[in-house]
Amino acid sequence: MSSPEVLLQVLRAEMRAAGLTYKALGAKLDLSESSVKRMFSQGDMSLTRMAQVCAAVGVPMEDVLRQAADNTPHADTLTLEQEKSLVSDPKLLLVAISCLGHWSLEQIVETYAISEAECIGYLVKLDRLALIELKPGNRFRMRVSVAFRWLPDGPVQHFFRQAVVDDYFAGRFDGAGEALLCVNARLSDASAMDLVQKIRQLAAELAKLHQNDQRLPLRERDGFTLMLGFRSWEFKGLTALRRKT
Repeated sequence: MSSPEVLLQVLRAEMRAAGLTYKALGAKLDLSESSVKRMFSQGDMSLTRMAQVCAAVGVPMEDVLRQAADNTPHADTLTLEQEKSLVSDPKLLLVAISCLGHWSLEQIVETYAISEAECIGYLVKLDRLALIELKPGNRFRMRVSVAFRWLPDGPVQHFFRQAVVDDYFAGRFDGAGEALLCVNARLSDASAMDLVQKIRQLAAELAKLHQNDQRLPLRERDGFTLMLGFRSWEFKGLTALRRKT
């Protein structure tokens, strides 16, 4: 059987998918919000309590146990053909990005000009592409790892470069919670790899903050995008000014 920590991770994921906060779960179980938080943080949950939590969330306990017992590692990337399928339909790509952001069906339909039936159809396609696992009630769980990334120089990255980058950097970056930095340095390979690791940690922290804020009402959240690039490079205008050797 999987460890208790994995079981609790699955339960948290099911709660997020159901849009259920600790406070709302506590109300269903006749517990205070602090008691529910303590129960999850300390892993102090009997099988009877776990069954009650599953019933409150609306997911069979067997399904939670099966997910926790599934030790098959999730993919960090999609295949070339999978990415080609995504970029072939802008709405499919939109729903895919929304799923990666842990949006529910209701949130996608409320925000974008996509009907519920249309969105369900796209979720079915994403299930076939192995990006998500579609579940009863049109809920889903991700079938890719938390370290998921688009293929380097793949179809989605090409799409972003053509349709997203210019629009993104056209902003002023002077709003609340916004920043734009361009910093140059001469580093050893070891220092460069160390910084790459820190960038990955920053991305993981962003994902954590995103998950934590899922419990807040949609009106209290805004869409933010972190776009980072780090490579050996010099602006060609500066390269042209280099002293000839």
